[in-house]
Amino acid sequence: MTTNKPDLDRSDWIAGLEKGIRIIEAFNDAHPRLTPSTAARRTGITRTAARRYLLTLQHLGYVESDGRLFWLTPRVLRLGWSYFDSAKLPRAVQPHLQRISVALGGATFFAVLDEDEVMFVARDGSSLVQNVGYVLGARISANLSAAGIAMLACLSDDEVDRWIAGRRFIQYSPYTTTTVEGVLECIRKARHLGYALLEQQLAMSVRGIAVPIRNREGKILGAISVSLHMGTETPEHAVARALPLLREAEYALLSTF
Repeated sequence: MTTNKPDLDRSDWIAGLEKGIRIIEAFNDAHPRLTPSTAARRTGITRTAARRYLLTLQHLGYVESDGRLFWLTPRVLRLGWSYFDSAKLPRAVQPHLQRISVALGGATFFAVLDEDEVMFVARDGSSLVQNVGYVLGARISANLSAAGIAMLACLSDDEVDRWIAGRRFIQYSPYTTTTVEGVLECIRKARHLGYALLEQQLAMSVRGIAVPIRNREGKILGAISVSLHMGTETPEHAVARALPLLREAEYALLSTF
């Protein structure tokens, strides 16, 4: 599944901007430092062009270099925080996340689908539950989180098939669902129930419950989820505690957007 993008006339296309962004996105945990040659291979542009983009980014303060390797600087965070500072939806969601985390003693999140992954753009409850959940901006495969399953359940069968086609599911815990049929069953169950419940998919003893968030026209904006330590609590009891609060936030945000 990909994000819906408007058509763009070729006369309005700025190829240099696209390539500069691709250079920035080429850095990740497996490639924290890049040579121009590695950046070229990871972006599909020439080594000469990659070097020029890296040097320009260095001049602008977005990367540093020792003359051979290049690495990102904290200035890159300005790009992401511009979204957090300007986007209306994460700000509107925050009071609901705070209320849910206080009531349930868990970590709460608002996530969106970005291309093929889930991205967490708001959270609360870090002081209440340690080692549960995701930092702002974290990205994971949609099948690993209740929020991701809740949003996938809102897609058509064709859209789900496109998302799942050729995908390899990695095992992060002994309970991670790693088969296509298993993931599809999670999606079908969430579609039937109207919420998603996942347990121990990414981390042991963690349970996630999520509901999709729509606007008045029915467009999926994201999903609100809560991560809870499982302990001895049954899934049924956890859902009975969490779902009314999640639904309350869902309906309140529907009237907002």
